[in-house]
Amino acid sequence: MSRATLAAAVVLAGALAGCGADSSGAPDAEAPAPTAKVERGPLADRVSQPGVLTFRARPDGAPYVAINQASGVYTRLPEPGDRVGCGEALYRVDDRPVLLLCGRVPAFRDLAAGETGPDVRVLNRTLRRADAGDGTDPRGDAFTSATAQALVTLQRARGMEETATLELGDAVVLPEPVRVAKVSGALGAPARPGTPVLTATSLRPQVRVDLDPTQRNAVRRGDRARVALPDHTTLTGRVASVGPAARADGAVTIPVAIRLDRPRRARGLEGAPVEVEIATDGVRDALSVPVTALVGEPGGGFAVEAVRADGRRERVAVTLGLVDTVAGRVQVEGDLRAGDDVVVPAS
Repeated sequence: MSRATLAAAVVLAGALAGCGADSSGAPDAEAPAPTAKVERGPLADRVSQPGVLTFRARPDGAPYVAINQASGVYTRLPEPGDRVGCGEALYRVDDRPVLLLCGRVPAFRDLAAGETGPDVRVLNRTLRRADAGDGTDPRGDAFTSATAQALVTLQRARGMEETATLELGDAVVLPEPVRVAKVSGALGAPARPGTPVLTATSLRPQVRVDLDPTQRNAVRRGDRARVALPDHTTLTGRVASVGPAARADGAVTIPVAIRLDRPRRARGLEGAPVEVEIATDGVRDALSVPVTALVGEPGGGFAVEAVRADGRRERVAVTLGLVDTVAGRVQVEGDLRAGDDVVVPAS
């Protein structure tokens, strides 16, 4: 259970405790008061943190790095903010296009007919995504005649020499279509194999949250999240990654990336501050009451006023458990059953 959340519930309960309520435990015959039901069911714990809208990249929050493998001179480079799709030219060396291939296996050799391997699979997938319109369908991890035909079509479309082969310097591999973040190469400068030329991010907006290291085990990949935008609208999403500890400005944090269910609604808001609430593992079968039903006990602790079947109001001591701040309910243990009515003191 989140100690901060429970503390907030305690403060709220104390503020809303029924002043003047009978603390002796004797039945109360006062006029009917607003009530709510005791419920049994799941409760979720929550982690609430400020975040920022950014673009998806590596799990540790760092951008993708494009490593140049061509030799020559940089003759064309993109600008920060440019968007490049799979199979499109990312930059030019000696006026030859260097293509973006989309995958997870970096380029490490020339590719030609007869080659097999995961790097060929990356090429085939990119050729399908580029959809050159030649009617071929290259698949798998083998460089087939379909691969060669689709590659020639793509080379023709990009103004490259139609060789039906892909030399090591002809392409850079990044995980997906990208938005250029920063260019480290310079026009007219030597392009050296094995050196970074630019960094990039995904085209999809995401939310970045930096957790305190003590929250590392509370948040897991797949946890549901709600994101409040600056215009007070709310988006939903899921935790996409929980990165390793990172140090920035002298503090150690855990970077968490949240993939939005409807990322288009966040476009144009990149860099904007947001408020994030992540639903972490909770309790599947909890007996709970509204937080506002809690009243303070004179000697410490908490109670609720249960309305029994004959209309009597009876003070019932309870032990608090997990607090679901979104549902506004708190897990309790005491002489209560699901379906009982408890008094909700007026504020």
